[in-house]
Amino acid sequence: MSQHHHFIIFKPYGYLSQFIYELKRPKKLLGELYNFPENTMAIGRLDEDSEGLLLLTTDGMMSEIVRSKKVEKEYYVQVDGLVTQEAIEELKSGVLIGFNGKKYLTKKCEARILQEVPNFPDRAKKIRDERHGPTSWLSITINEGKFRQVRKMTSAVGFPTLRLVRIRVGNIHLNELKPGEVLEVGDFSNISNS
Repeated sequence: MSQHHHFIIFKPYGYLSQFIYELKRPKKLLGELYNFPENTMAIGRLDEDSEGLLLLTTDGMMSEIVRSKKVEKEYYVQVDGLVTQEAIEELKSGVLIGFNGKKYLTKKCEARILQEVPNFPDRAKKIRDERHGPTSWLSITINEGKFRQVRKMTSAVGFPTLRLVRIRVGNIHLNELKPGEVLEVGDFSNISNS
């Protein structure tokens, strides 16, 4: 049996979390960042506008482990406006979002206001500046991953997301990785934080 490969990457803004895109409009794909082995797949996804920690593997079973509800995903989120403690409490207890044409109540999660602005490299596409009003940074940790869930959650409490960076999956952290950087690792079998 061939040995599997596992990678952690800092997915840059503007890239799709996939290797093939069949529609006509050209898109930036993960294969442009590194010469990944055949059958490499992203574990979960970050949408095109999101950045940060993305795990990749050639092992489908590993993908199932990482995507389980036992594995936390933590995001640093820049939102429009000065977020209130009331909004944080709403996020923590669960908010109603749209998903697949239905209303969905998110599960309880961890959320807090970050006291310091994270030291991320500038994004490829500029985010509006302070002249358009103040912004806040939050940490949101969830155990589920519905389509654009974190963005929908901050919007539901009145603070639309401007920038979203995943910094942790289980006990694997983004640390000092730079956008577009790829690191091959042993495996993700001890990823669970429970």
